[in-house]
Amino acid sequence: MRHSQALVLLGIISRHGTSAAGSLPRGIGPEFVKFYEIEGTFTCIGHLSITIPASRVNDNSCDCPDGTDEPGTAACALLDRLSPEQPLPGSLSGTTNTTNALPGFWCANKGHVGSYVPFMYVNDGVCDYDLCCDGSEEYGNVGGVKCENRCAEIGNEWRRVEQERKDNLERANKRRRTMVKESKELRRRVEAKIASLADEIRELEVKRDELKAKLDDVERQERFKVVKSEGPGKLGVLAGLARTRVDELRNILSKVVDERHQLKTKVEELEGILAAFKEEYNPNFNDEGVKKALRGWEDYAAKKAGEAEEQLGEADILDVMKEDGEESGINWKEFEEDEASDTDILYSFEAYLPGPLREFLHSRINLLRIWLIENGVLADSASEKSESRLVKAAREAHDSVANDVNSKRRTQEEQQRDLEKDYGQDDIFRYLKGKCVTTEAGEYEYELCWLDKTSQKSKKGGGKTTMGNFDRFDVDEADEEERHDGKGLGRGKRVVLRYENGQGCWNGPNRKTDVWLACAETEELWRVSELEKCVYKMEVGTPAVCEEFVEPGHAKDEL
Repeated sequence: MRHSQALVLLGIISRHGTSAAGSLPRGIGPEFVKFYEIEGTFTCIGHLSITIPASRVNDNSCDCPDGTDEPGTAACALLDRLSPEQPLPGSLSGTTNTTNALPGFWCANKGHVGSYVPFMYVNDGVCDYDLCCDGSEEYGNVGGVKCENRCAEIGNEWRRVEQERKDNLERANKRRRTMVKESKELRRRVEAKIASLADEIRELEVKRDELKAKLDDVERQERFKVVKSEGPGKLGVLAGLARTRVDELRNILSKVVDERHQLKTKVEELEGILAAFKEEYNPNFNDEGVKKALRGWEDYAAKKAGEAEEQLGEADILDVMKEDGEESGINWKEFEEDEASDTDILYSFEAYLPGPLREFLHSRINLLRIWLIENGVLADSASEKSESRLVKAAREAHDSVANDVNSKRRTQEEQQRDLEKDYGQDDIFRYLKGKCVTTEAGEYEYELCWLDKTSQKSKKGGGKTTMGNFDRFDVDEADEEERHDGKGLGRGKRVVLRYENGQGCWNGPNRKTDVWLACAETEELWRVSELEKCVYKMEVGTPAVCEEFVEPGHAKDEL
């Protein structure tokens, strides 16, 4: 019975597989037409020394070692490197594991897009509409199967989806162009900031040098004085020492408060982790170490519940840390002595002299005494503790400007480093820096902050766990099936952001995340997966990695 069915099938193939003179055999793709414009004989494509009669093309028997004589049948389907060995010990190819020279059976799919079907699908009794919408691969009606032509409806749907894809891509490219403009503007602002800081630094350096010269001049002018004192008595000295000590204690208290806040945050995070661990613990898991840890947590929680809350509030601490002044703390001005000292009166006698004489004597005496001090005739009794108010004012003015110069230089260096930093093609990730996208998956909420860090947080509470800190840009090869919704990596080279050195795993390495990017209209975190312990993969859509869509016959637009 099976033999008679095979004869019937062979008869069908003989009638329909071999074309009449001047026409093409069944299953020939457009790029192979030139090889099959045959009259009486056919030459094997991969073995030019072998020629067979045209009647043996598509006769359901492999005559060519490369299978090119059977473009419209499944007779040579096993000519493939991955196929099992064929029972052809006398094959002219000298091997029973040969690659077919043809890509498959060609379906014209008029009204849609032509494509090749694997030879093993030809006349297998299954309609392969995803590849051959015209049903031409089932021309033998094996098992009574007849595949109708559905290319019209499939083609219409394909064109609708393709047009939607193109529209989405065009919108994504439009947004990318906007992002590029914004990134260029941000870069321009950084460059302008650097130039502005350079001008400000030059002006401040001139001012600083002038104030330094003035300070040196004032110091030289003040050296001739026999007594240099602001005039405070013992109470003023004591008040100054007390004020210095109070400021030191206030600074120490500020540091202690900061450390207290940090420790409190860490304790709350650890308590959250342990509480979640207790809730999620499987009592059937017999691990003495884990049970001991749970009992320790329960004892700790019981002790904490019985302890009284601390009485010292944040308001009390902040009140103590306020600067002294008229409104709070100690008003140190009340202890300052503003009365003129004997020294001040001594040096004010010049006021009683006539103007021309006073100026003449003052300048000559000052120059003489300065010369004597500089040449070692008189001792220079100047010291930091006995600086006059004039010297102090000149020094403070100079130091203030010098500090401004140093501060602006640091800012300029930071801006310069930011300008030289890699922000990807067209500097586009400068626009995204600092922005974040999130998604929920399973028991966690995941967050990606561009060029900053990745993190996860349990929906049951607790703090965030850092999954990696941004390290560098990279490019890698994606190999995934295209998704119908377009939210996938697909195939080809993709930009990958490497996030390294996250928080350490329990008995494992530090976490790290590879963020794979694909073109999308908006920033969206599609999926998160853990490839191996503490190594995560995020699939993210963003216009930042879109390429300009080029219509056939049009040049690519330059950004």
